[in-house]
Amino acid sequence: MKSILIFTVVLFLVPAIGFCQQKDTLIKKLDSVSKVQPDSAKNRNNDIKQENYNEVTKLNTRTYFLLLGSDIKQQFSAPFHIKTKDYSKIAAFTLAAGAIIAADESINELAVNIRNNNPAVAEVSKYVTRFGGVYEAYTLAGLAAYGIVFKNEKLKTTTLLATQAYLSSTLAFESLKFISGRQRPIYYDPKTGENDPTWHGPFYRFKKTPYGTKPPVATYTSFPSGHTTLAFAAATVFAMEYRDRPLVPIISYSAASLIGLSRITENKHWASDVFVGAALGYLCGKQVVNNYHRYSRLQKQKQSLTFNLNYFGGRLLPGAVYRF
Repeated sequence: MKSILIFTVVLFLVPAIGFCQQKDTLIKKLDSVSKVQPDSAKNRNNDIKQENYNEVTKLNTRTYFLLLGSDIKQQFSAPFHIKTKDYSKIAAFTLAAGAIIAADESINELAVNIRNNNPAVAEVSKYVTRFGGVYEAYTLAGLAAYGIVFKNEKLKTTTLLATQAYLSSTLAFESLKFISGRQRPIYYDPKTGENDPTWHGPFYRFKKTPYGTKPPVATYTSFPSGHTTLAFAAATVFAMEYRDRPLVPIISYSAASLIGLSRITENKHWASDVFVGAALGYLCGKQVVNNYHRYSRLQKQKQSLTFNLNYFGGRLLPGAVYRF
C-alpha cells in the first residue's frame, strides 16, 4: 500500500516538462501536449527586471484565469510527460520519502516531547503554524494592496502568481489527501486506541473525534500537509521572482520551513506529510512562475518590431514589420 501511495505522490510531483508551442490561441501555445518540448524555463532564465512587468505582460481578469487553468492542466498532466533523465530524481525522492515514512512515529514522539517540555517552543509553534493558513492569505492581500497603492507592477504580478500557486496547489494536495486517507498523529483510532500513521485509502470515513463526534471526511486526513504545501508554493513564487534580492528567497523559504516544522510540533502532521507537502508546493510554485514568463514571452513576440530590406523596382528599400 505504501509503495503505491509513494508512486502516486511521485507522479503528482514531477514538474511539467513537455508542452510545445503552436501558432494558435494563447491557451494552446501554453498547453499544447501534442509534442514533447522542454518546459518554458528550460535552458533560459526568466527575465525578472522591474521594467518587464508592464501593460504587455500585465495580468487582467481574463489572463489570470487563463493562466490559472493552464497551470492546473500542466500540473495534473505532468506525470504523462516524464522523461528518462528524470528517473534518477524520482528514485532519489522516493527513497527519501520512504525513509522519512519509516521514521515518522519516532520523529513525532520526539517533536511532541520537545514541545511539551519547552513552553517557549510551544508558544512559538502555535503562533507560527497560523501563517500556513488564513494568516498567509492576509499577508498576500497586504502585499497586493501595497503594490496597488504604490503602483508596483512587479509586486502586484508576483502576488497574483502566488495566489495562482495557492489555488492550483490546493487542488493537488486535496487530491492526494483523498487518495491516501492517512491518519493524522492527533487522531486515535477508536478500535485500537493508537495514533499510527495508517493509510486507509480513498472514501474512508474516520470514526469519531476525541470528543465522540463524527468529523468531515478530511478532518483527520494527513497526507500531505496542506499548510506546508501552501507555504512553499507562495514562498517559491516570491523566491523566484525576487531572486536578485538574496534576502527574499532566504526569508521566504525560512518562513515556509518554520511553518512545516510547526505542523509536526503541533502534532497535526507526520514528518513525511511535511516533506512531501514542501516538495509539492515548491514544484507548483515553480510551474506557475515559469508558465507566466512563457506567457510574457509570447506577448512580447506578438508586439515585436523588426526591420528588413525589400527589393522593389530595381532598388533596395528599407521596411519595418510591427507584430501586435
